[in-house]
Amino acid sequence: MVEGIRVAEQRDLEALEAVENKADQLFIELFQPPLWGAAQSGAERAAEPGFVLVADDSSGTIVGFVHVLEVDGIAHLEQLSVVPEHGRRGYGRTLVEAAKAEGRRRGHDRMTLRTYANVAWNAPFYRRAGFTEEEPATPFHRRLVEVEHELGLDQYGQRIQMVASLQ
Repeated sequence: MVEGIRVAEQRDLEALEAVENKADQLFIELFQPPLWGAAQSGAERAAEPGFVLVADDSSGTIVGFVHVLEVDGIAHLEQLSVVPEHGRRGYGRTLVEAAKAEGRRRGHDRMTLRTYANVAWNAPFYRRAGFTEEEPATPFHRRLVEVEHELGLDQYGQRIQMVASLQ
C-alpha cells in the first residue's frame, strides 16, 4: 500500500462523511443547487461490498478517501473525496492509484466509474489517471445511470462512464 494510504478502519468511518461533505462544497459552489444531500455515512460505505482506502496527512488526520464497490465481478470507483484545503497535493491521484492497485490485487482486470464529463476535477482528472470513456453495458452500470437520473445529477452536466485497465 502507498505510504499515507491505508485500508479504512472502524475508527476512520466517522471522518469519511465529513471529508465528503467538505469536498462536495466544490460542487455546490459550481452548480448552485437548491438542495444538496448530506454524504453517505462511513458506516454505510463500509457495509457495502468492496473497500475503502483513506489518506492521512502528516498529522494523521484523514484528508481523503476512495470507495470502490465490488458488485457482480465489477470494481467500480464509487466515490473519491479530498478535503479542498488539501487539494492539488496529489492525494486524489494517489488514492486512485492505490484503489487500482487494490482492485488488481483482488483479481479485477478493470475499474469503472461515473462522473461529470466537463468538470475539471472529474473526467479530465480521471483521463490523466488512465481512464477512458465507455458506454454502460452491464445491468449494474445501467442501473447507476438510472439512479443518477433519479437524483437529478444529469441536470448539472453530461455524465459519463469511464474505465481503466488494471492489467
